[in-house]
Amino acid sequence: MTGGYAPKHGTWQQGWGGHIARPEKGVTSYTLSPNRQRLFPNFWHTAIFNTFRRFRHQVLYVAPPFIVAYSLMEWAVERNEYLNSKAGRAEAGEE
Repeated sequence: MTGGYAPKHGTWQQGWGGHIARPEKGVTSYTLSPNRQRLFPNFWHTAIFNTFRRFRHQVLYVAPPFIVAYSLMEWAVERNEYLNSKAGRAEAGEE
C-alpha cells in the first residue's frame, strides 16, 4: 500500500521513531492565525505596573537585610581604618 491507510473514523499519523500510530483520543489543539496574534499587547503598561507590584511585595524581604549588611560593612571599614591609623595603633598599644 502506498500513501498509507486512512480508516473511516480518524487518520493514521506518523508516531515517535517513524512508527505509524493512531491519533490520541481526548487531545484538543487550538491554533490562532499569525496575523491575529498581538506580540506585545499592553507591554509598557503591564511592564511598569507589574514591576512596581513585584517590587512592592518583595522590598520588605530584601531591604532590611541589605541595610543591616551595609551598615555592618560600613562600621567595619571605618573601624579598620581607625585601628590602622596612628591614633588607633597608639590605643591598641596602650592596652
